[in-house]
Amino acid sequence: MNGSPPPNAMPVCILLSIHNGARFLEAQLHSLVQQTHADWRLLWRDDGSTDDSTRIMQRFADTQPAGRCIQIVRNAGRLGVAGSFGLLLDQVPDGHLAAFCDQDDVWFPDKLARAALALSPFHAADRPALYCSRQVLTDAALTRIGVSPPLPATPTFPMALTQNIATGCTVMLSPAAIHLVRAALPPPPGTLHDWWSYLLVSGAGGPIVADNQPSLYYRQHRGNAVGAPAHRATRALAALRRGPSLFMSTFRANVAALLRHTDLLTEPAAARLLRLRQALDTPGLAGWLARARLLRQIPEMHRNTRAEQMIFRLWFLLG
Repeated sequence: MNGSPPPNAMPVCILLSIHNGARFLEAQLHSLVQQTHADWRLLWRDDGSTDDSTRIMQRFADTQPAGRCIQIVRNAGRLGVAGSFGLLLDQVPDGHLAAFCDQDDVWFPDKLARAALALSPFHAADRPALYCSRQVLTDAALTRIGVSPPLPATPTFPMALTQNIATGCTVMLSPAAIHLVRAALPPPPGTLHDWWSYLLVSGAGGPIVADNQPSLYYRQHRGNAVGAPAHRATRALAALRRGPSLFMSTFRANVAALLRHTDLLTEPAAARLLRLRQALDTPGLAGWLARARLLRQIPEMHRNTRAEQMIFRLWFLLG
């Protein structure tokens, strides 16, 4: 394992951003205490809550050993999801793994242990790595709805450009991945911390460890920042209803933002981004032909399901 310490010896920083999460927060905190991986500390900040979230967090901190639950008060106020998690990530000490945590989920007891084990070969290496997993989807009362869609066995950078499979509440970053993501914050508008991390790590040539065994209960309720439809047809229909404008504007923004950080990426990734930008910026029939060629030349640039892939290809051709 390249001289890495045993997985259970790897310290983990759990990063929790709260915003009006009092309804579900205590259940999530209880699941953190139940983790079989004992070496963790919780870095948290309040992102402008008006309910009892902060008081719940402070009561929880009082029950924990000194230094285990640390409130980050720098830049107080509303930063939004990506900004808040970016600030927390900036506080992770060297040599730690980092696990993003949502306020309304319930983690399985082995969540941290499994992720740390998966990343153990990369803990001491310079190569960044990212772990993510599927989730058991539930309603607000934790009644099971289903399981999130299967993850690809070997996620690649072109796949990351077309779809985010790294749901934030399941993501753990290796120490090198933390430094990588920090160097390219903030993400572009419309892209959250999890997708941006997935894009950067895969673009830098780092492994994406996709675990098809769920690691948590993922509540689906009206307050979700991002939902996760369980059925493939539902996902494709939702994408179709959103239309091409939102997706392609996000796609273009991600390409442009990544091109500002080519020093962090592999040469093949940077070259693909340049070709994508050129094809997207070419108007008329010439642009359509250039985009069609890229779809043939970069077959890994696809989404998880056939229906979603058909929609992506259409939208990409339209530009």
